[in-house]
Amino acid sequence: MADRAQEQPAPGAPNLAALAAITDAVEDGAGLPAILRAAARALDTSLILIDRSASVLAVAVRSPADERSLMRDADDVITLELKVADATVGKLRMRVSDSPADASLLRLITTLIASEVERVRAPERASEEAATGFLRSVLERRFGDREELIGRGKELGTDLSAGASVVIIRAHPRTPTEEDWRRRMLALTARGARSIAPGSIAAPTADDAPQIAVLLPDGDGEMGRRSVSAILRELEAGLPGFAFAIGRSRRTEDPLELHRARNEALLAANVVEGEPERVELGYEETGTYQLLLPHMNDPVELRRFYEETVRPLVAYDEQYETDLVGTLSTFLECDANVNATASRLITHRHTVRYRFERVRELTGLDVSSTDGREKLSLGLKAMRVLGIAPPRGPAHERGAEGGRVPR
Repeated sequence: MADRAQEQPAPGAPNLAALAAITDAVEDGAGLPAILRAAARALDTSLILIDRSASVLAVAVRSPADERSLMRDADDVITLELKVADATVGKLRMRVSDSPADASLLRLITTLIASEVERVRAPERASEEAATGFLRSVLERRFGDREELIGRGKELGTDLSAGASVVIIRAHPRTPTEEDWRRRMLALTARGARSIAPGSIAAPTADDAPQIAVLLPDGDGEMGRRSVSAILRELEAGLPGFAFAIGRSRRTEDPLELHRARNEALLAANVVEGEPERVELGYEETGTYQLLLPHMNDPVELRRFYEETVRPLVAYDEQYETDLVGTLSTFLECDANVNATASRLITHRHTVRYRFERVRELTGLDVSSTDGREKLSLGLKAMRVLGIAPPRGPAHERGAEGGRVPR
């Protein structure tokens, strides 16, 4: 008994046997689950290892209930960032025990885990970077040779020879959030797309942008529609509390024309942003917006027309928290019927008429004339194609009775 007691580490002293188990697991290439179990024994607590995209990599807990508790922000749970140099490679969720581990021991263990995460994930990240570079090159028309483009895609596991389509996804948190949700969004999008179209490539359109482009091998023209449904299911389940806008292009037979498909998906996504009741839209459903597609690459004329028509209304709404843009949009959707517009906005028709007087004063365009309605309608379309979100504020002008105008 005395000998066994001498084998136990003194209170507060590092458990050298447990530390040796961690290093053995690293040296043997036993994998992150084995390393995390050894770390849990060394720290005498429960642990969950999460990567940068919020995916769980390994779990070392006492029970399923313990695991669920760790994933919540309970008072006795802390989250430690795992870093290699200055780059965050993941997070470690840990339950605080009655006898907290020595700070030096904890730092040593987290450094070992971070280094192993970096080692395991490095090839995957290199592959992600190559796929991202390829996708952006395709959508920005940097390839001049069709066979070169197809060959490079096959090297990355995607075959575009039978045709392809493009999907654009945007997400907006409805409440403030601090976690790295963009990485989570990318992982969910890629998983949803690949479940329908193997070989799909998903990547942000720009670094840290809340917008993702998906390149889908599409031989029959149906992969885009089916993939959007799968992507949306993944996003709604994995990112609760977010609003989404998804635009889908038509199938493009020639992969050298995928830059046009990108513009189609962008246009559809921009239209969705202007219609809060919608979540996704295919380019073929955008109607007269398609007339503005040629201006997507060089939107100078679109912006000029927007500035001359709808921009004064946007500026007025932003300054005075009115809803001229929303009222105009609803009026056009109601076939220029004032009573129907007032009913949809739950306001008085005199309020609607008062707002249209303000529209005429600001733009010189009268909604009661065909020419005025056409120009204002095209101005709203230009605004959506340009991706300019309308202001949304409470209306305080005479007759509005205060409060936010329902949409």
